[in-house]
Amino acid sequence: MHRSPPVDPAYFRDALRLLRRIHAAGVLHNDLAKEPNWLVTPDGCAALVDFQLATRPRMRGWLFRALAYDDLRHLLKHKRTYFPARLTARQVAILQRRSALSSLWAHTGKPLYRFVTRRLLGWSDREGAGDRSQA
Repeated sequence: MHRSPPVDPAYFRDALRLLRRIHAAGVLHNDLAKEPNWLVTPDGCAALVDFQLATRPRMRGWLFRALAYDDLRHLLKHKRTYFPARLTARQVAILQRRSALSSLWAHTGKPLYRFVTRRLLGWSDREGAGDRSQA
């Protein structure tokens, strides 16, 4: 998406439809914050790649719903980047409310992850942003 941005707001309707389909199939992507995982096909449709962190839990309980909510929030963050005026009131409300899991990760796991990767290993996962200048 960052190399070939969506030019039509319909892309995000298609992306939402795709996300609903994978969630209906019981699959959670878990890595949709990275723009490179969202593709814009030649005909302008949404496609997903990099299912390395994806899960397919046997039960669709509270954990499934929380992770699916986070998948949706990440999609809406991208929509906010490209078409902020097209966000609905409900979508804005979703963007303003993190899930408990997301908040827990932001306050505990992510600082540890950053310390290990940046300080100890000396590299930074720029979520695909590092290669933007090479386009």
